[in-house]
Amino acid sequence: MDTIIIKSLGGAETVTGSKHLLKTSELNILVDCGLFQGLKSLREQNWKSLNIDIEEIDIVILTHAHLDHCGYIPLLVKNGFKGKIYMTEPTKELAKLILLDSAKLQEEDAEKANYHHYTKHNPAKPLYTVNNAEKSFKQFYTVKENVSIKLSEHIQCRFKTCGHIIGACSVEIVCFDKTIVFSGDIGRNHSAILPPPDFFTKADLLVMESTYGDRLHDNTNLYDSLEHWINFTIKNNGNIIIPSFAVGRAQEVIYILSQLKEQNKIPHDLPIILDSPMAASATDIMLEYAEYTTVDKEKWLEIIDHININREYMNTAEIVHDKQSKIIIAGSGMLTGGRVLEYLKHDIGNSRNTVLIVGFQAEGTRGRALLNDSHELKIHGKYYPVKANIVELTGLSAHADQSELMEWIRKYKNPPQQIMLVHGESSAQEALRVKIQTDLKIPVKILIKDEEVVC
Repeated sequence: MDTIIIKSLGGAETVTGSKHLLKTSELNILVDCGLFQGLKSLREQNWKSLNIDIEEIDIVILTHAHLDHCGYIPLLVKNGFKGKIYMTEPTKELAKLILLDSAKLQEEDAEKANYHHYTKHNPAKPLYTVNNAEKSFKQFYTVKENVSIKLSEHIQCRFKTCGHIIGACSVEIVCFDKTIVFSGDIGRNHSAILPPPDFFTKADLLVMESTYGDRLHDNTNLYDSLEHWINFTIKNNGNIIIPSFAVGRAQEVIYILSQLKEQNKIPHDLPIILDSPMAASATDIMLEYAEYTTVDKEKWLEIIDHININREYMNTAEIVHDKQSKIIIAGSGMLTGGRVLEYLKHDIGNSRNTVLIVGFQAEGTRGRALLNDSHELKIHGKYYPVKANIVELTGLSAHADQSELMEWIRKYKNPPQQIMLVHGESSAQEALRVKIQTDLKIPVKILIKDEEVVC
């Protein structure tokens, strides 16, 4: 039988920069093509050459549109990749949105570095440009879920929705006589707006995410927790700040808040402000693909009609200084940048206010610092004391926890002969490795970056 090799170029022993290479005698397939985020040592890897000749990569398969899975695509194309990039329809639209925004930020950062001379490069250059991003779109090809696609004579692939965000999928690659499944990011079993993750029933090898491999999400009723903290904060004349990922999380938060108003659990006249042009555009895309959610389009239109969407940065200062209690949903989700920082600078030093952390916070981000009880945050070169209430609500996570990951594996009629763990920090991966091997008796390997593993 032909030799099959797995090699992780990113997203190994970390939750970011996902790039997993499947090497075969017929095709070399890269599953996901993400940017590294978080710690500076990780971000610097975006500037290093991949440990493979890019011309050796024949096809890219994209599981979903988050930046840590798609953000490297323009650079891959810029550096010579000429093959097709397969993804679902919603992923295509969301990836375009995210990549154009990423390219714009790359250009702006380079421009600022040159203007203020805080760079050792002369001149500083963006990782990639808007033009690079737009050129990569020509190589996007969309696929339907549950339809087998022939990639070469002996290789075919199939997508199944996995619940993380709209369009997100796990991918099965049948390669000669072996079946290899890449889980992608697996969503929750009980999302407010998405159907539960679908699953495959057979795999010789499973390459699986492990983001929350070492923990269980809080079983406290999410609606009750939100109701408590919102009412507690507005009683004290404070603001509720929800740092949110623009794609997926922001829309789920909006939906849940609208439900709380309908149920008379929070005041009907409490302003809800979505201050993120990308989240606004992602919401437009979600409306276009409402059938991928469990909420119909008419209901979405009604919900969106009752929130204040701010696309213009010039309006942010006015909202920041408005003394009325309000809920602010703003990017970025890990507090690495974006408009949420303007609200934090103004509100984080006041105990009347509450910051609700609703998603995974990678090592080295401001969000992780808040969860680690940091007494101050550095924002735009200045330190701000942390006095606001910092509350983590894991019930809003878009990632399955350990028990949900285990349940997903148990759905296989023919259990995988081996599982390889990716997309997780070391402690999470080790905990999940032990759990799988103990409970399911399946051999587990934690993939190491650039290590070649023969399947």
